[in-house]
Amino acid sequence: MKLLLPPSETKRPGGDGAPLDLAALSLSALTPQRDEAINALVALAEDPARAQRILKLSERQVGEIDHNRALRSSPTMPAVDRYTGVLYDALDAASLSPASREWLGAHAWVHAAPFGPVGALDAIPAYRLAAGTSLPGIAPLKRHWSVAVRSAVEDEAPAFILDLRSEAYVGLGPLPDSVPSAYVRVVTEQGRALNHFNKKAKGTLTRALAEDRPPISTLTDLLQWAHSRDIVLRAGGDTREVELVVPS
Repeated sequence: MKLLLPPSETKRPGGDGAPLDLAALSLSALTPQRDEAINALVALAEDPARAQRILKLSERQVGEIDHNRALRSSPTMPAVDRYTGVLYDALDAASLSPASREWLGAHAWVHAAPFGPVGALDAIPAYRLAAGTSLPGIAPLKRHWSVAVRSAVEDEAPAFILDLRSEAYVGLGPLPDSVPSAYVRVVTEQGRALNHFNKKAKGTLTRALAEDRPPISTLTDLLQWAHSRDIVLRAGGDTREVELVVPS
């Protein structure tokens, strides 16, 4: 099984890892698209006023342009540690056991706008780029990434993918029909959950999977594991969706 996680706009700065090594990232077939996106983001950072406008940054956020300018030279840290925010606070990867972190490294991808899906333990730098941004010099991100990501995932051929991304990131990499998958929608018993609870529930689910490290290769396996954990996960109306039910 693979988990496919969304990134977060908020990130930890710094790191103690070597600068970005594209050849070391998971899904190496995406290296050309990664290289193009990074080049475009670095070039944009050379014009701070334009970068602020295109990246939709407030005056308080303009320092993030420096992160983009230094994408190829700044220190790195594992992707699962780089991101902060509600989902990643609930996951709290830093407090997981070494075995659980190793499981995440083998079983989870994080879909980053400049890199495409990367392994949870792949080393990445701090950056600023959202899924809906149009970078000068390359095609819109949806067109830039979607075919390449679909092909790379198809070549990887995981037995099953649990897709926890937001819909914006699904657009950057629709999953191939040849790979069994299920998209997670977080709901209450009364209807769709608010955004905060959506992200927290996905982080909590990811942590539970990393702690238990269950052998899952089908949706049935996943539902049986969730039941054993008292996690309410049920097949949705769409055959490629599951509902994660949270308390109202």
